[in-house]
Amino acid sequence: MSSLAEAVAAIRSGPQGARVAAVFDFGGTVVDGLPRRGLAGKVFRRGDERLATLLGGIQRGGSDGEYKRFLHAVERTWAGTPESELEQLGRKAFAKQIYGRMFPEAWQLVRAHQLAGHTVVLVSELTRFQVRPVAERLGIDKVLCTELAVQDGVLTGHTVGAPLWRTEKSAAVAEFAANLEIGYVYADSVTDLSLLELAARPTVIDPDPALAAIAIGNNWPTLTFRLRRAPRPVDYLRTIAGFAGLIGGALIGVLRKSYTGKRQTMADALMHDATTVTLRAIDVRLRVVGAENARAPRPAVFLFNHQSQFDVIIVPKVLDGAVTGIGKKELANHPLFGPLMRFVGVTFIDRTDTERAKAALAPVVSTLRDGLSIAVAPEGTRSFTPGVGPFKKGAFHIAIQAGVPVIPVVVRNAGEIAWRDSPIARSGIVDVAVLAPIDVSSWNPADMDAEVEGVRQLFENTLLNWPEAD
Repeated sequence: MSSLAEAVAAIRSGPQGARVAAVFDFGGTVVDGLPRRGLAGKVFRRGDERLATLLGGIQRGGSDGEYKRFLHAVERTWAGTPESELEQLGRKAFAKQIYGRMFPEAWQLVRAHQLAGHTVVLVSELTRFQVRPVAERLGIDKVLCTELAVQDGVLTGHTVGAPLWRTEKSAAVAEFAANLEIGYVYADSVTDLSLLELAARPTVIDPDPALAAIAIGNNWPTLTFRLRRAPRPVDYLRTIAGFAGLIGGALIGVLRKSYTGKRQTMADALMHDATTVTLRAIDVRLRVVGAENARAPRPAVFLFNHQSQFDVIIVPKVLDGAVTGIGKKELANHPLFGPLMRFVGVTFIDRTDTERAKAALAPVVSTLRDGLSIAVAPEGTRSFTPGVGPFKKGAFHIAIQAGVPVIPVVVRNAGEIAWRDSPIARSGIVDVAVLAPIDVSSWNPADMDAEVEGVRQLFENTLLNWPEAD
């Protein structure tokens, strides 16, 4: 058994450059299998039946018979469908369900190979409608999968050539990499044995029993990824308790400091008590590195990467007072978070209207100059992966105008506590690294693309090389 850190270290110390291919199998390696329950044995409308086929094919391993049944379902349910509709269906399926099944560990391996300059390939016996949306989010350009015949923009229900199953998959990879060195292959099933045998450094991921025995005999590295389980009943109960604790803690915090008559003092107590009670109720523990940077210098613009709805609980808990935030306009009408965010002075902006957004941010500069810090997610929206998306520049403009530093707050594992669009939280540990302040006073507001990208890269580097606690 190897560790992820050892695997990443081997990639960094091994051969570099585009002549080295790193091949990832899809189901069970990059994406966990989706549960069959709820997809089978149910009467579907035509649109739902196509979606069920699309999702039902994403499995760990699988037998020859199961794969044949998938192809039969494709022929029966997808024939006659415009490929544009299936592309939309695939993106919808990704945004609703598949993204939550992506392994964070796979993202880290993919990024390590990309940083090494390797040619990264995602291969699957499935179709591009299932695989492409994942590849795009991981920044993988080369996808090999079973091709479906299209006539006049409509699927015929048949494949083009042989499906990429067993040796056909390894043959497709060998043909693609004819002029490359297949340095790495990652797979989870004995059905991909011929694929693994292509690699100079094969690695098995949570292998089935047959592949596990072969891996031991060949001394192949074996990695274990955390299962991407759906919420359990206890998670629903904890989350309900957490929301109750959020409201109760907020009220207690305000009442506890109401004698002061000072709104900011009550707001700080609200955030402290509400976040503390909520995290205890959902059984989430924070592990913070660089906590001293959260306390000084103040005021500052705190930037955090955004992957979970519970970031609005995690970040205020780490910063612990004298801070407010910037949120999208839609949150102002949220029945639970809206009133609490308004009380603590959050500025709401309309992201669809650039001019209004700029006007709404103007008072934030005054807030900073008055001594109150600001927390903002520069990505502007929650990420589908642990990776960090492009940064908007508004927070940096604010910091420059107010004459304050920006302080990165890097959050790891929040997307595993609660998937991107899920209101249900699981118990666990969330790691937070508060990095050193960044002086932006010398930046040119009209030309700071490189500086902003440098800060974004700092987030990603931290996620890939997590700092040790002092």
